[in-house]
Amino acid sequence: MKTHFATLWEAIADEIADVDAVVQGDRRFTWAEYENRASRIAAALTAGGLGPDDKVGLFLYNSPEYLETHFAAFKQRMVPINVNFRYLGRELEYLLDNADCRALFYHSSLADRVAEVIDRLPNLVLVVEVDDDERTATVPGAMRHEDLLAAHAPAPRIERSDDDVYMLYTGGTTGMPKGVMYTMGDISSAFALNGFNAQAMPMPPTVAEMAAAIGEKRRAEGPWVSAPCCPLMHGTGMWIGAMMPHCTGSTVALLPSKRFDADELLELVEQERVAQVVIVGDAFARPIADALDAAARSGRAFDTSSLQRMTSSGVMWTAEIKQRLLDHIPDIMLVDAMGSTEGGMAASISTRDVKAPTAKFVMNPTTRVFDDDDVEVLPGDGRTGKVANGGLTPFGYFKDPEKSARTFRVIGGVRYSFPGDLATFDENGQLVLLGRGSQVINTAGEKVFPEEVEEAVKRVAGIADCLVVGLPDDKWGQIVVAVASIDGTSSPSENDVIASVKTELSGYKAPKRVVFCAEVPRAPNGKADYPGAKAIAEADVRG
Repeated sequence: MKTHFATLWEAIADEIADVDAVVQGDRRFTWAEYENRASRIAAALTAGGLGPDDKVGLFLYNSPEYLETHFAAFKQRMVPINVNFRYLGRELEYLLDNADCRALFYHSSLADRVAEVIDRLPNLVLVVEVDDDERTATVPGAMRHEDLLAAHAPAPRIERSDDDVYMLYTGGTTGMPKGVMYTMGDISSAFALNGFNAQAMPMPPTVAEMAAAIGEKRRAEGPWVSAPCCPLMHGTGMWIGAMMPHCTGSTVALLPSKRFDADELLELVEQERVAQVVIVGDAFARPIADALDAAARSGRAFDTSSLQRMTSSGVMWTAEIKQRLLDHIPDIMLVDAMGSTEGGMAASISTRDVKAPTAKFVMNPTTRVFDDDDVEVLPGDGRTGKVANGGLTPFGYFKDPEKSARTFRVIGGVRYSFPGDLATFDENGQLVLLGRGSQVINTAGEKVFPEEVEEAVKRVAGIADCLVVGLPDDKWGQIVVAVASIDGTSSPSENDVIASVKTELSGYKAPKRVVFCAEVPRAPNGKADYPGAKAIAEADVRG
């Protein structure tokens, strides 16, 4: 049975109207209120001239407005587009233009960035400002979000198609960010099944029966609350933290602050009786463990008895940090999901009785590993190959048929996605993740494409050449390190380079270290020698 997010969520809102759908600080919206607000935004989108398959940009921090606008786009068969709130002018312009966005919703504290590019984006016909803590600029033609809600009655519900497009932009793993496209029927049904499985519920065959089962579950057991700690603009936060839980009528509890605060999370767990916390590896898990340690030392123990699971995806989650969490919350299940925007492939589960080593996973039944000749790599043969997801698989990248053909391929009659992960098998048949085949750097869950940073560094006065690599870091997973040579016209310092890059790119993309060398390592044909650059960086950092 295939479904559609909007159709299912509407049925859920009818069934459990008084149950909270979204909570953030003092703001609470029941399912009835959530659906009503989304319907008013849907009416505004249609009145603004948008139609099916038109793109709606979300340049927003985690907020109820993010989720309700996302829902609104689905209602009208439109495509919500996740926009990284760290993007500066050039990056923002690229993504909105590449996605063909016709509407843009942005927080007022990001208005200066929108104002910088708005004149270069003639495709935008509806621009909506959501109030937050400050307004940094006036954007010509923008409408206030609450005024937009008040000006429109809820849109009537419509019929939708399983073939509608759902799209999520990558963070740059595949090069510059690209929209990864799924069919709505496939992804909605897969997410609903995942949500039902997570709460040990059998999934009924129709939307009406699903809504009825959810209503019975909520009336019997009360709310089931999911707290995404990571940004909704990324797949981990939106998919696992919000969309899958919403498919079972669950409450999504958002942290009030824009920056992750482990104490704030643990207070939220207490107050809202959170059942699931969604994180991105050690960058989130370590501060949580530190906060639990500090609370125990001070005699102020947080009540974590409601927590059933903590789920991570997108970056390394080490066994040592998992154990520290289990020491404080012994009954929790820690789910380490191996996946990407291009599909999920494997998982590692840790409990107090089952300890899972770092970077070793149990493959999903549809996952395979193939070598460069498309011959399957099997446990015991000692070879390394590329991980292929054969389950829920995108049908392509937006506007990039060549990249689509390389990444989404049919082998033996089965369609697979190849996100770029390399892996082998250990002696027990477990999948051992070796890393990305590309040079992408993953820092605290944010993906950084080296060539983009290299170009920014090379624009600094006095820099002759540059390669960018990632080095391991306890706090961030990896840090961005630039290996650069100078041209002799001037001698920029490490701080000069970092400050200059931050004027062009988001702060997380800027190097945390700059290592100067006489000549940046390259092959005779001029191609980058990343292993050589990494060796230079490692020697300098160690020294």
